[in-house]
Amino acid sequence: MKMVLSQRQREELNQAIADYLGSNGYSESLEAFRKEADLSGETEKKFGGLLEKKWTSVIRLQKKVLDLEAKLAETQKEVIEGAPTKVDRKPGEWIPRPPEKFSLSGHRASITRVIFHPIFSLMVSASEDAVIKIWDFETGEYERSLKGHTNSVQDIAFDAQGKLLASCSADLSIKLWDFQQSYECVKTMHGHDHNVSSVAFVPAGDYVLSASRDRTIKMWEVATGYCVKTFVGHREWVRMVRVHMEGNLFASCSIDHTVRVWSINSKDCKVELRDHDHTVECIAWAPEAASSAINEAAGADNKKGHHQGPFLASGSRDKTIRVWDVSVGICLFVLTGHDNWVRELAFHPGGKYLISASDDKTIRIWDLRNKRCTKTLTAHQHFCTSVDFHKTHPYVISGSVDTTVKVWECR
Repeated sequence: MKMVLSQRQREELNQAIADYLGSNGYSESLEAFRKEADLSGETEKKFGGLLEKKWTSVIRLQKKVLDLEAKLAETQKEVIEGAPTKVDRKPGEWIPRPPEKFSLSGHRASITRVIFHPIFSLMVSASEDAVIKIWDFETGEYERSLKGHTNSVQDIAFDAQGKLLASCSADLSIKLWDFQQSYECVKTMHGHDHNVSSVAFVPAGDYVLSASRDRTIKMWEVATGYCVKTFVGHREWVRMVRVHMEGNLFASCSIDHTVRVWSINSKDCKVELRDHDHTVECIAWAPEAASSAINEAAGADNKKGHHQGPFLASGSRDKTIRVWDVSVGICLFVLTGHDNWVRELAFHPGGKYLISASDDKTIRIWDLRNKRCTKTLTAHQHFCTSVDFHKTHPYVISGSVDTTVKVWECR
């Protein structure tokens, strides 16, 4: 089969071949080629190294084609398996599937956190651009922005009814926003003397906890905005604070490589978990539904329900995820696979899976029972900083340093 090149293309290719032969010292071949191809004079400068350049780009494109073909095959397989009629997955086994349903732009800097509203079909994103944005995750529409912070918004949290949103920022403040009518900031709390990195409501909604780079965790009364307690113990920046569903315990993690579990009613640290060997970035309490999978993963030699829990997962800059039984203070198992820092964790409401977001730009879905990664989503162009799993709808959301918020459908 003869390749069809235009006269000009043929001349350029001949010049490039001549340059290649000359620069590699194939002088006899060059002479013969010059004669046969009817080339006269010196090869022009612009043809220098052209053949090698073209060749390397061909190799690169071939690799790209192979990658895309593999992705296409995977997507086709998923279309077949994902269709409800073919393989009937129960909602408890739904996991996010590529490609994303929406990729939402609007923030002008890295996304620090994405969370679902507990009731409405809304999600909220916080960013280093100091703005909080509200979106409809079912339509992908932008709703509104909440402005008031003067520096990076580090974390956001809803109360159980979704009537109040709490936010915290590198501007040292914690703000409460009315989420029912006005969307105004109704309170600003000051008291930390460094970057406030995390915020969480206690289940009853009457108190908010905040964690800071000043190494403390503070408890604020929502009604008055007063700080009623300060928890001290971490030796470094406290990265995240999360309250157990029953509301009597909360966990915190820090740059000091530890996770601590505290009793809300006293100021006591009940247990310190020390197995990570780098900053612990994130923590997540396991739902009741995850207990049997976690017990199974912890080892078959355990009598049924041997570990009572509560169970907590932690993700670290050491690239691992650890699952703990906090009642006895031991690490039950480790999940390894990420190639970079683990930034956020969320349990599947069905309890079978844990999902993680990482600086390796992926979201991974971990099958707890088998302690292995069952799916990897190449989610973002840059570090993946946050992920949330909707409690009742088949959606996952993610946020990234690439400034986008993505919505993933589960099936």
